[in-house]
Amino acid sequence: MTMLFLPNLIAALIIPISLVAIVGIIGFLIYRFVLHDFMCNRSVNATLKEFHIKKTQFQIIKEYHAFKGKEISDKEVLFLQKRYRQREPDQFLSMYDSMRDKSDPSKEK
Repeated sequence: MTMLFLPNLIAALIIPISLVAIVGIIGFLIYRFVLHDFMCNRSVNATLKEFHIKKTQFQIIKEYHAFKGKEISDKEVLFLQKRYRQREPDQFLSMYDSMRDKSDPSKEK
């Protein structure tokens, strides 16, 4: 009788634990690849809007590299945009300020 009870007990423990693990992994992947990028994008756009910057993230990166004399492809700009947006969001303001300061003759002494 105990031999029949043991497989049922194992199945009763393994199935719920497996389901919770699968749901947890799916939830993490959705957060990591969808929600995290969405929230980072929204945060950067809100910051740009707060400082009254009318350029998009893409435009800032493209113009900054053109200003430095480097031509980069649209694919590279998209890669940098995602990287800066998720890991270094203040980089957009730094690039914008760098271009603005060097191109504004009233700020030079």
